[in-house]
Amino acid sequence: MRKLIILASMALGTALSGCASFVTPEYSADYAAVDALKRQSLKPASVGKVQPEDPGAKVNNITLRGTKLAASTGTFALYVEQALIRDLTEAGLYDKAAGKRLDLRLVRNDIDVSGFSTGEGDIATEVTVTEGGNVLFKKQFDAKTQFESSFAGAVAIPKGQAEYPRLVRELLSVIYRDAGLVAALKK
Repeated sequence: MRKLIILASMALGTALSGCASFVTPEYSADYAAVDALKRQSLKPASVGKVQPEDPGAKVNNITLRGTKLAASTGTFALYVEQALIRDLTEAGLYDKAAGKRLDLRLVRNDIDVSGFSTGEGDIATEVTVTEGGNVLFKKQFDAKTQFESSFAGAVAIPKGQAEYPRLVRELLSVIYRDAGLVAALKK
């Protein structure tokens, strides 16, 4: 009887954990990328609301083997927005009243932990720089990451959860290195 109770408890625990929601870790800057921004002699910029703001939008929903991954900020678009603002602030380049503005629209956003031993992150965003209503720059950026995962969901799901900030850092680093973006922010 005791064995039956233990097995039933384990089955219930497994079933309940499948319904759990995991939350992304807090973003931390890639200081090499931030330092590279500082050396560019760029003008401060503001940041528009990263789109789409709708929590129901596909890019604002990630599941890891059926388990919901939630953004600590409410939506993944807001997570990227706050990460961008944090980096620009760290570089001394953020001014919410600046005439030059960066707008981003998430195009793709996913963490895939379905593999046996490897997981992948995939994100893409369209970046637009405007000033006084004029578009100075517009381009889509893509970033991918790969990380060690596992066949076991108990290992793969937390690894996917932990990967999200690294995926966003990779995307922002790609954006910051773009010569066209840098030129638009120098004007």
